[in-house]
Amino acid sequence: MAYETLIVEVDDHIAQIRLNRPDAKNSLNKLMVAELTDALQAAERNDKARCIMLTGSEKVFCAGADVSELAEASFADLFCGNYYGPDAEPLVRCRKPVVAAVSGYAVGAGCELAMMADLVIAADTAKFGLPDVNLGVIPALGGTQRLVRAIGKAKAMDMLLTGRFMSAEEAERAGLVSRVVPAKKLAEESRTAASRIAEKSMVGTRAVKEAVNRAFETPLREGLLYERRMFHAMFGTNDQKEGMAAYLEKREAQFRDK
Repeated sequence: MAYETLIVEVDDHIAQIRLNRPDAKNSLNKLMVAELTDALQAAERNDKARCIMLTGSEKVFCAGADVSELAEASFADLFCGNYYGPDAEPLVRCRKPVVAAVSGYAVGAGCELAMMADLVIAADTAKFGLPDVNLGVIPALGGTQRLVRAIGKAKAMDMLLTGRFMSAEEAERAGLVSRVVPAKKLAEESRTAASRIAEKSMVGTRAVKEAVNRAFETPLREGLLYERRMFHAMFGTNDQKEGMAAYLEKREAQFRDK
């Protein structure tokens, strides 16, 4: 399917979704959210896609929400329209692993979008920020919630109250991103990571994703119980038998996602 705000390609078991609003610095508007939701749902249904990679341009991953779409909005417009409701979080609902390859600016909703991914690989040129306070508002896609869980209250307050940007190196130290690579190697490193994930059993990768996401939403005791039950459940799959047999026989596992 052709999109106005995205470029989507499926190759080598990776569905690559590129944000593509160059004239608007890849800012997030209603159309992009709708198209991103559709593209992710299509990737979920596509048996050839085992991992999803989200990226932007070399200079801008995503510059945030499209302010021109919001500037004249009223409380009633946003509240009654449920603006930035669950439909604006398509990455969270996606069951397949998502790798975000971030180059340049990931600001506001762009930073929040990156935080919804399962793995964030940043170019050394990347800049992360949640400067919504400069516009007289606060984040609305989980910025005040996921950021605190990712980097702690002190760092989160620093970014949210001052609006300052965080470099890729600081973001890695703080735990906001998984790793930092040279800008010229971002695409290669991100695809390598996505390919490694795609080699695994999708039963296993989906179980990992569900269990880790539980850690954000449940007390430790409940999270541990869920993890343990998921571990038990894996022993009802063919992939567990194949994975352990391959390990004992010193060969590569041939997973069938069953």
